[in-house]
Amino acid sequence: MKAPNNLAETAGRGSLESWLNAAYESLKESGVDAVRVMPLAKKLNLARTSFYWYFQDREALLEALIERWKSKNTFNLITQSQAYASSITEAILNVFDCWLNSDLFDSQFEFAMRSWALQSPEVAKEIAEADAQRVEALRHMFDRFGFAHDAAVTRARSIYLTQIGYISMKTQEPIAQRMHYIPEYLKIFTGVDPQPHELERFYSRNGFTAI
Repeated sequence: MKAPNNLAETAGRGSLESWLNAAYESLKESGVDAVRVMPLAKKLNLARTSFYWYFQDREALLEALIERWKSKNTFNLITQSQAYASSITEAILNVFDCWLNSDLFDSQFEFAMRSWALQSPEVAKEIAEADAQRVEALRHMFDRFGFAHDAAVTRARSIYLTQIGYISMKTQEPIAQRMHYIPEYLKIFTGVDPQPHELERFYSRNGFTAI
């Protein structure tokens, strides 16, 4: 990727971020085949040649999309799994924030990446590596609270595969319905009932009021 030396050079060319954002939206809306220079130029109302001010070619743009996905979804999930918690229930609820806050984890982006992987061995490899990193981070989360190795692994896998199932199936449900099931999910994943104050904090920070 290239960057302009000053603001004057960006006139009529947009910006690196604008091209990347357009590619990101096109990937989510229509898949990787829609991420091409000419359609993006039309979307941005810019000349096709402007693209090459920022990216060497389409492959460079696709690589930038992969890096954005890693930074947003994988990094944030791992960070949430490492956040302070006084119990395993609170630790899992920190991770659950990812499923409810698109600033932390973009489920549409995740679905688009996994769809792309079906036609690209290179992207499939990136997905496999990310899956392994995420499950390992969740396993470490259980380790922190004294779970035996096999229990930590199976619980980590259960949490992760459940959410990937939600994404892959494009599951849609009202927020109230999803929140209604949270206590039972927690009991399945931890073996203990969540405390009311743990749920209240989770609901509050996700803008939900339990009835």
